[in-house]
Amino acid sequence: MHAIGVDIGGTKIAVGVVDEEGKILAQVRRETDADDVAHIDRAIADACNELVKEHEVSAIGLAAAGFVSPDRTSVNFAPNIAWREYPLAAKVAELVDADLPIVVENDANAAGWAEFRFGAGRDATDMLMLTVGTGLGGAVISERELVRGKWGMAAEVGHMRVVPEGHYCGCGHEGCWEQYASGSALERDAQHAAVARVDQAARLLELSGGEPAEIRGKMVTEAAQEGDPLSVELLATLGRWIGEGSASVAALLDPELIVIGGGVGAAGDLLLGPVRRGFEAQLSAMGHRPVAKIELAEHGNEAGIVGAADLARR
Repeated sequence: MHAIGVDIGGTKIAVGVVDEEGKILAQVRRETDADDVAHIDRAIADACNELVKEHEVSAIGLAAAGFVSPDRTSVNFAPNIAWREYPLAAKVAELVDADLPIVVENDANAAGWAEFRFGAGRDATDMLMLTVGTGLGGAVISERELVRGKWGMAAEVGHMRVVPEGHYCGCGHEGCWEQYASGSALERDAQHAAVARVDQAARLLELSGGEPAEIRGKMVTEAAQEGDPLSVELLATLGRWIGEGSASVAALLDPELIVIGGGVGAAGDLLLGPVRRGFEAQLSAMGHRPVAKIELAEHGNEAGIVGAADLARR
């Protein structure tokens, strides 16, 4: 039976009907306001109602960027959306014109599950998924099972503290891994470099109309692919942070595969090379253990939809 998956972002939601093979049969999008949770509820319900009219579905999965309750009905906290102890499933159910089970999943867990079931991790038994976007999300598959933890908040690897008294994080602490290994970190470092190293930042400033504050991650990737030395360096720094942090996670979980998702994956080997080098440089017992493979995700921006739908159906 088909299921609906909803990937909820701060400014938009993507909603799709997904079959049992992980294929999206139909998809719609809606704009949202991160500070207006009622508007998000209505946008989700409106999109689901549109799809339910045309497709027979058995469940709805909501992929939410936040700390999800263990019963998978609520979002206890979200750094970038105004959810606090928010009964998301119940709120959406009130607005959906069908009596369907609704399951809330952490968005990184949903993306990781999509890669494990239908993507880069389909042959793995133990996998770490890192979603490198505005923040850094994580998902852990252990012995073919999604690890949620006692209270549903496992795999929030982006909030491991890696730099004491480091950059402030939206979770309320300082020095979290996501402040150094995310698309936001790449943009911050690129913007700072454009001010401090103007001569070397000529290409980035050209792409951003001469405004350092307008530099975005995709500009860094574009310039790096053209051979711009500063942009290559910035991606290498990001990759090193991802790789070194992954080695710390591997010390605890020993995955056979690490999958890198998110928009930065467009950089390809310009990112993967530094990730792999950083990982091996910090991996404990290097030379006396197997080294996890590190690959790019296959599902791109649709992973949250696919994973949320599949988990809801299960």
